[in-house]
Amino acid sequence: MREALTADTLRTFMREIARDAKEPSRIYIAGGASALLRGWRGSINVELASPSDFVPALRGWEARSPFIEQVGPISFHHFDFYTQCLAKLERNHATDREDVASMVRDGLVIPKRLLALYDDAENELRERYPAVHPPALRARVEAFALQ
Repeated sequence: MREALTADTLRTFMREIARDAKEPSRIYIAGGASALLRGWRGSINVELASPSDFVPALRGWEARSPFIEQVGPISFHHFDFYTQCLAKLERNHATDREDVASMVRDGLVIPKRLLALYDDAENELRERYPAVHPPALRARVEAFALQ
């Protein structure tokens, strides 16, 4: 069983990652860790994975990845909340639906904007993500955009 993560523990982890870094780099934080750094309580599972492993990274994702802090040569950013939202809509677990509602409530995602970004990425989804059922995901994104 994992211990609950705190903001202090996460920041210590970030310092440890950066301690031996020699080259300037970016690390993108997603999921519970991203939520925690915005003041939510959560837990973390450290994986070398990103939302774009499951859905396309949406056009302009880097510019929409808010800066957290610089630790040595490492720049930490939240992974684009729109791409995180799309990945959560695709997975569609109860906790994902709660996370998506929180993203809207906190002003991190505008539902109609997600639909426009999804429209641009749908062809890539069909070509590169065979595990995703595009009609089902489109229906979820469209329902989300009606909020």
